[in-house]
Amino acid sequence: MKRIGILLLAVFFCFVSTAWPQAFEHGKPQIIVIDAPGAGTASGQGTSANVVNPAGVVTGWYLDPNNTYYSFLRTPHGKIITFSPPGAGTGTYQGSGGWGINPAGVITGDYVDVSCLEHGFIREPDGEFISFEAPGAGTIPSVPCTPNGVQGTIPANINPAGEIAGITLDTNNVYHVFLRSPRGKFIIVDAPGAGIGPFQGTWISFEAGLAAQGSIAGWYIDGTYTYHAYVRTPDGNIATFDGPGVAVQFTLASGVNSQGAAVGTYLDAANLYHGFLRTKEGKITTIDVPFAGTGAYQGTQPEANNDEGVVTGNYIDANGANHGYVLSPDGGITSFDAPGAGLGSGQGTIPYYISPEGAITGVFIDANGVSHGFLRLADREWDR
Repeated sequence: MKRIGILLLAVFFCFVSTAWPQAFEHGKPQIIVIDAPGAGTASGQGTSANVVNPAGVVTGWYLDPNNTYYSFLRTPHGKIITFSPPGAGTGTYQGSGGWGINPAGVITGDYVDVSCLEHGFIREPDGEFISFEAPGAGTIPSVPCTPNGVQGTIPANINPAGEIAGITLDTNNVYHVFLRSPRGKFIIVDAPGAGIGPFQGTWISFEAGLAAQGSIAGWYIDGTYTYHAYVRTPDGNIATFDGPGVAVQFTLASGVNSQGAAVGTYLDAANLYHGFLRTKEGKITTIDVPFAGTGAYQGTQPEANNDEGVVTGNYIDANGANHGYVLSPDGGITSFDAPGAGLGSGQGTIPYYISPEGAITGVFIDANGVSHGFLRLADREWDR
């Protein structure tokens, strides 16, 4: 189910700028820790809270002590319901994960069967499941399962209209993006310049890569295994781009809003991460959180932006630890850490998604390497 691959890919970007220098700490919104019942407590196991809808329902996944994945939803009152679609395997790195939820409470995600093949699912609010396969999805089993490189269909997002976006890995191990309409019609998206070799091709960003009006954002991997960002408008136009500066090593677009503004990360020649905001017209502004470290593989990594122009993501400090931040439209930056987040290298707080109302979901990694989900309630102070 590409859990590890997605987490690693969600932390890349480049170039130095003085965008949004204002930084401040204001009133701290409540952060709720989410640990699904049955989640494992060993290093690399635990819970991931991926997205939240306007009603406050969270969906995600957890990895149990046997390294099997299960989906969950958390109600606004704190009740956690765990589930797996029919056909999901129960072996190592099999199971399911919830990746998207829309305002109606419809959840989409993926499940891995006993043959280690990926399939898409839709869970209706009444608990009914619909399984689906995108055209061209690979059908070659790969036993034993691994966290990455499994063929099939992997939904990533669902918007208010019920459109679902995700990726497939085909029989040649090439990635493609799909868009599924509410009626089940598919469009396959391949970015110009995407490679056609094994584990090349086109990705959509999970959690925040599909906007309410249908824009998508992600990256493509070319024939040299270099990563480049793209944004696709609802009418099918695809713009590809790289972060500003010389010798940018890779660029990933991780979020897009309904105005067509995209955020993401790029890695510069000195191995420093920088964030970016790209307008619909193509203007790119660098985002560097002033609290971030400036050494190799440190820096700023935006993950998502909402329609009000609020950006969230993580920054890596001089010790290699992750911290969450919120960038408001007026340029103010608020840093935050989930309670219990570790302070060592590779530990800390990593936001994934911000709702239209400003609620943030994500994961934090504690000092023992265990993952925990979190929900940071909406902070409206910037809006006053």
